[in-house]
Amino acid sequence: MSDIAERVRKVVAETLHVDEVNVVDESRFVEDLGADSTQSIELVAAFEEEFDIDMDEQAALGVKSVGDAIQFIDPLVQE
Repeated sequence: MSDIAERVRKVVAETLHVDEVNVVDESRFVEDLGADSTQSIELVAAFEEEFDIDMDEQAALGVKSVGDAIQFIDPLVQE
């Protein structure tokens, strides 16, 4: 799962224009990394592209932190 975690952190840093060292599992997209609603949708699209997966947008928008995203994406990648 470390490869997935690393890729999630990279996508988050690039999409939200933050330094990757600030992207940790506990980082919340809105409160800690400053994501707005448009960037939240961009994150979903970026994750789908990076991992070649389809994410349920409503469920994905319920993901609030980097760690949550890793746990959400990991089983989708395994399918």
